[in-house]
Parts: sequence; C-alpha cells; structure tokens
Amino acid sequence: MIRTGEEYKASIRDNREVWIDGERVKDITIHPSFKPIIDVRARIYDLAHEAATRDVMSYVDVATGERNAIGLKLPRTQQDWHDKRRAVDTVMDDIGGIVTRVGDETIGEMWSLYDGKDVLNEVDPRFAENIERHIHKALYADPFHVSANTDPKGDRSKPPQEQDPDSLLHVVKETDAGIIVRGAKYETAAAYSNQAFVKPTIANWGEAKLSDYAVGFVCDMGAPGIKHICRSGFVGRAPIEDYPLSNRFDEIDTLVIFDNVLIPWEDVLFYQHTRAATFIRSTLHRYSAFAWVQRALRMADLMIGAALFNVRQTGLEKQQAVQEKLAALAVYRETINAHLTASIATGESSPSGLLMPNQSLLYTGRVQACTQLPAMMHLARELCGGQICVTPSAASFDNPEIGKWMDKYYSINENWISDDRRKLLAFGRDLLNSDYAGHRLTFQLFAQSPPFAHLNAVYRNFDFKPALGYVKKAAGLSDRVTGLQAEPRLRKIA
Repeated sequence: MIRTGEEYKASIRDNREVWIDGERVKDITIHPSFKPIIDVRARIYDLAHEAATRDVMSYVDVATGERNAIGLKLPRTQQDWHDKRRAVDTVMDDIGGIVTRVGDETIGEMWSLYDGKDVLNEVDPRFAENIERHIHKALYADPFHVSANTDPKGDRSKPPQEQDPDSLLHVVKETDAGIIVRGAKYETAAAYSNQAFVKPTIANWGEAKLSDYAVGFVCDMGAPGIKHICRSGFVGRAPIEDYPLSNRFDEIDTLVIFDNVLIPWEDVLFYQHTRAATFIRSTLHRYSAFAWVQRALRMADLMIGAALFNVRQTGLEKQQAVQEKLAALAVYRETINAHLTASIATGESSPSGLLMPNQSLLYTGRVQACTQLPAMMHLARELCGGQICVTPSAASFDNPEIGKWMDKYYSINENWISDDRRKLLAFGRDLLNSDYAGHRLTFQLFAQSPPFAHLNAVYRNFDFKPALGYVKKAAGLSDRVTGLQAEPRLRKIA
C-alpha cells in the first residue's frame, strides 16, 4: 500500500551511518542539511493521500484493490505516460520548484532490466525472477528508490585489477546467504532513500565473459557496512529570503561506501556475466530519460517566467531584441515539449511488452535539453539584468535605517513595490547565478551520463535505414550496395 510522508520518514530512521561536514548525523529527518529535501519527498507521498491530488498521484491496482504510486506503475499504454507526466507536473507545481531524484526517474532503470529477462534467463533464471519480484515490490511496498552508478573510478587508463581493486565496486566473496561486495558509488539522495539499484559503469569489457565487477543488485541503504559520506549542503549558507531555491531543494549527493556488504541472493539481479552488464548499460535510460527531460522542461518554465517578469517590470518587453531573446527561450521550451509529446505518441513496444517512449525522439530531445541548457541560462541572465548579481540582501530591505533607500530604488510603480522586486531578483539569482545554480547545471550535464554518451544513445537508436534507402533510390545505386533497405520503413508503433 502507498505510504504516507511520516511512514517514509520513519523508514529512514534506521540508525544508518550518514556523515556530512565531518559530523555523524543522528537523525537524518531533522538535520538541517537534509530536512528540507526529505520534507519534499514526504510531501510527494502525502499528495497521493489528499483528496485533491490522490487520483493524479496514484491509481487503484486491479489485482489487489490497493492504491499504488503512478510514478512506479509499469508503463503499458500511452495514457500511462500521460499520467506519469501529469503527476510530475503536479509535484513541481505544489512544491514551487524542481526536484530530480525522488524515485520516478530511477525505477525506469529496473524496467530496462525487466526488458532483459531473456538475457538474465540465459545467465541464471534466478536473476530474472529477482528483477520481476523487485519491480513488484517497488509497486506494492512503495520504497524511495534511487540508482547508484558512478564509481570513484581511480586511474581510468588502467584496468581495476592493476590498481586498488576497490576503485570499482566488485564482489569479494560468495556465501550461502549471498555475495559480499566492496567499493564505492556516488549517488544523489542515497542517504535518505530506502534502496538503490547498484550497477557497473563499465561500457567495454573486452573479451572477458566473466568479471567480479559485472554485478548488479538492489541494496537496502541502511544495511550494515554501508557508509554515506555526503557533500556539503547549500541549506543554511544564507537566509532563505535571499536563496529560496538553495534552501528548499538541495538534493544531497553521497559517496556510498560498501565496506564488505552482504547482498542476499534474492537481491542480486546479475553477477559475473558481462553480457548482462553490457545490456543494462546500453538500455539503462530507455525509460528514465523521459523524467529527466521533463525536469528540463520545467527548468525552461522557471527561466521564462523569471525573465519575463523582469522585463515587464522595467518596461522592456516591447523591445524587439528582448522579444527575440524571449522567443529563443520559448523555442527551447517547446522543442523539449515536442520531443516528450511525440515520444509518447509514437511509443514503441519493448521486449517485455512495456511501452517505451519512442527511443530516437526521447534521446534526441535529451540532447537538445542538455546541450542547450547553458546557453539558455545565460540568455535568461541577460533578460533578468545585472541587478540579480548586485542586489543587497533581505536584511538590508528590512533594516529601519536603510530600508527607505531600498524602497526608493527598488520600487518601480504601484504594481511592483520593492519587496516583490527583491523577491524576484533573489529568485533569479538563485536560479541562474548562485552556487546552487552552478551545481544544478553541472549535475544536469553528467547525472544521466556525459554528453558523448547522450549522442551515442542517439546513434544507437536513430533509424538510419530510411535515409539510406531514400538516397539509394534517388541516386540510382545498384543492388550491389548491401546492408540497406530499398524503401524507408516505419518504426513499430505500440
């Protein structure tokens, strides 16, 4: 049954070992660095219980009669994807910001492995059974699920066996109860999640068919032997009045140490066989990319809103140069929107019978969203103007001695008084100029994989044969030209 926010908070008060800024955290749910984002995740759970949003955030399972989260539902129809999109929009509208690592964007990685059940069956039938069981556990137990991918890596010019073997997570021992793993992973939100899908980042295994580094499993983030060493947070560095996003939506990144952690056999999804590891790397984002691209769409909305309010305040909206910049932001936003919408409308059947967003459209949309984001942020900075980087803090506006000067120079007219002007400039600064803004930009450029991998995904999923067939016919090439189709073919539409 779907959980409440309080039930979620209770589930992570499990004496897990969490460190931040050299301090061992006693209760993660009330620690100032974690509390705001944990409250957001709890709010998402509670939205599924409130009358106004229950039917948007959850659905009734026909087999059990229980309500489950829309975000964790296996996608089988176009409507399922429309429902997921609406649920994410509902969350973002409710919290007044953007959060990425909250569960709906990572469960899709397990659906990708679900599509590889035939591969897993060839390796070991137990693994296919395990992935199916864990997907149903996610549906019915409603855990906060994250995904642990990135290793510390070490010297990438050498194989792991020629350096500290723990530079990449690996199996050090088999037991009757399960496998023992050691190493480390970076993962956002791991410290306050329930479980993580852990898998390797190695893309090229060479000729090796078996490797102790080829291991994937689901792990309880409060399990013995796991240590969460977190980066410093943005919360509390400055007042919330000056940094409204940094103080509310900082998603803490964690170096997760696996210090001889037991993974029960029922939680192992693949082990040793590099073919299974290669499969999951090549298909990892076939579903989860949708959630990431949707977040980019909402980022575009925030930039457009902040920029448009600023130019309207100062009477610049009617200038052609300003309108052109606003139009460029709108084009960026609608390009993302078009890819999301079209990827649902032309969805494809997956090997396990799920509905994948059209892979070529989804991945090309991701490239557009991520590669253009830095330029769009800079464009929004131009439109917001230099005052986002020079405006004094809220304390200056509140001070009775100097507040009158702030009112004088920040009030524009009866519709835009100094307090609203200050709030908008503070919001724009935190969205576009702050440490938090820089962190989010870097995060977007690597979190799903680096840009070159985004383009590789496009290359693997774009159907080149129609263009080749078209040119073969137009150029009158002979039938000796092989590996082509004479006529363009349509993708299989689910």
